[in-house]
Amino acid sequence: MRTLSQVLRETTEMFPERPSIYDPDGRTLTYRELDGQVDQLARGLLDLGVGKGDKVGLWMPNLPEWVVVYYAVARVGAVVVPMNTRYKAHEVEYILDNSEATTLFAVDAFAGIDYLSMIEGIRGRLPRLEHVVIVGGVRGEMHRYDDLLRRGADRLTDSMLAEREASCEPTDNVFILYTSGTTGNPKGAMLSHHNIAQNAKQVTEVLRASEADVFLLAVPFFHCFGCVMGIAGAITWGGAMVPMQIFKPVEALELIERFGVSVLYGVPTMFVLELEEYRKGKADGSPYQLKTLRTGIMAGAPCPVEVMKGTMEEMHCNVSIAYGLTEASPVITMTRFDDSIRRRVETVGRALEGIEVKIADDDRKALPTGEMGELACRGYNVMMGYYKMPDKTAEAIDEEGWLYSGDLATMDEDGYIQIVGRKKDMLICGGFNVYPAEIEEYLFTHPKVQNVSVIGVPDAVMGEVA
Repeated sequence: MRTLSQVLRETTEMFPERPSIYDPDGRTLTYRELDGQVDQLARGLLDLGVGKGDKVGLWMPNLPEWVVVYYAVARVGAVVVPMNTRYKAHEVEYILDNSEATTLFAVDAFAGIDYLSMIEGIRGRLPRLEHVVIVGGVRGEMHRYDDLLRRGADRLTDSMLAEREASCEPTDNVFILYTSGTTGNPKGAMLSHHNIAQNAKQVTEVLRASEADVFLLAVPFFHCFGCVMGIAGAITWGGAMVPMQIFKPVEALELIERFGVSVLYGVPTMFVLELEEYRKGKADGSPYQLKTLRTGIMAGAPCPVEVMKGTMEEMHCNVSIAYGLTEASPVITMTRFDDSIRRRVETVGRALEGIEVKIADDDRKALPTGEMGELACRGYNVMMGYYKMPDKTAEAIDEEGWLYSGDLATMDEDGYIQIVGRKKDMLICGGFNVYPAEIEEYLFTHPKVQNVSVIGVPDAVMGEVA
């Protein structure tokens, strides 16, 4: 087991001059430079008084600074609390208050949203929030990110940082990721260094990743898809990252060409739009050159069969389907390189190594192969629990360590999982159980359907209809 900081240091020792981040704005950081900035910022955090276990909010888009803050916070034994870049002031306030954050890193503005004004408006109601560090312009009693880097370089010795770093254990909490949920306030899923480091390694192992890979990361860093499968996955092998702040399909294809991207991440909608633009370019006689593209991950929603075929056969991207949830760090199952297209569109693959999966009945007993029930998993990837919510933790994780997903699924004799729908989404039509996901998957078989959502509405005769 290793901490995230240990993983970065080991990668830096092996590949000091290889690129770690290609910023589309022109900056390139080698692993030596990335690790050096992480050291500087870690010393800056110690100078601010950030203690082991302190919570540090992180509210910014996909920037190189996001990666530096992530690993610097991990290096000093504190806890990263990422926040959605689209959050409103009351949502930011809830998470900073609930997590008891003492420090916040943010940008001054993004996508037309004035972050500084929102922070000023809520700061007076957050007595634990001692420090606000801004990438960009600052107001009042805020710190500039660049100034904090310099403070770290000037004031503290390497021995002080080394002592703190040595006190960190792989089993320590390093992330609190707030899940949106369907009812009530968001719950903070606590993940350890080992949760993240091991899941990132295994996910990218399925992709056969190496130091030669370049990852295009348009998925948000504040989600596990971005910060675990993306950032931590690339760093595990010494690959390079190309972060996109806002996804635009044309820009994504241009970045693949420009940086020789080999690994592409996204939700199905992203792949749909990229495939459309790729076909347009080909029809116009100016095709995008995607010769370096070899693999990727599609997750977050079912994939239409025509999109999977186009991605694999036209873009030559041997894409894997991944399934998981934040509480599982996040990936539980993946399809493999040699799986058929049918398996990639009808299933979410089979469990990663070291993870057990079962399909359970309402009493949480394992069901036979082929029967439908709730998907549960057990292994290194299961979260530490929900922050300050022991009752919710006990509902999600049983005494034997099984994490219950809330998803209805079936498992075949080869261990491949098919997601049927959310347990809470089931409709009862005329006495029959109907699952919206089954209808959605059928509608997705039509080549003209890009997105679909099935909901239930009350019906006087049938009870509910879809």
